Amino acid sequence: MSGGSRVVLLGHGITYSASPAMHSAAFASLGLDWSYELCDVAAERLPSAVAALRRPGYAGANVTIPHKVAVIPLLDGLDAGAAATGAVNTIRKDGDRLLGANTDVAGIEAALRQVGPAAGSARAVVLGAGGSARAAAIALADSRLTFVARRPETAAGLPGEVLAWENREWRTLAREADLLLNATPLGRWGELPLPAAELPGRGAVIDLVYTVEGTPLVRAARERGIPCADGWTVLLAQGAAAFEAWTGRPAPLAAMRAALPA
Repeated sequence: MSGGSRVVLLGHGITYSASPAMHSAAFASLGLDWSYELCDVAAERLPSAVAALRRPGYAGANVTIPHKVAVIPLLDGLDAGAAATGAVNTIRKDGDRLLGANTDVAGIEAALRQVGPAAGSARAVVLGAGGSARAAAIALADSRLTFVARRPETAAGLPGEVLAWENREWRTLAREADLLLNATPLGRWGELPLPAAELPGRGAVIDLVYTVEGTPLVRAARERGIPCADGWTVLLAQGAAAFEAWTGRPAPLAAMRAALPA
């Protein structure tokens, strides 16, 4: 792209992503001749996709499911956030080097501010054990954490208790929790991760998934008057931090927010 810089989103099954619209609006609002594109890559193609970022014209990338952990060995270094979480969702270029960062932590912290301080200081149940769950572990460092994983072996290194998805004990814990945080893709296609009757009775809900009308989890929480933050809040905050990492300029939040459907 002559005179500009290119940013891509590396993931698989990502046609739903609102990041291209959000970042394209941000670049346009500041008069930057930059582009942001989806780059759907299966696991076996990830090394070549990351290597392509070293070519002239690229400024960096976002990384999403399922590559946030697998991308790490392909990079030249990590910032403190990425090293602490063991997951990368943003890549920026520093000369010839590709450096990994994790702006998901900033996104989850924004969601925590929205639902209230008590949610992040006591008992939290996190659904998932992937890159987003690892960011949640950092944002919720003051909480007693339980992670629920379909494959518990993927939860190695996470701080707290790990329960298998099939172990229904986690549903009791969710009902009694101060915070239930969904860090799985469940809800993208209309799934509810647990029965609505088992949502936190006195706690809050954060869903990292975003859909135009709200995920079933978000809708169920709001119908019950449960404090709730959805994936749009997280997307905007993590996207702003990524924008600043690539460009070195303050993110135009109003333009980015206006490009999102919620």
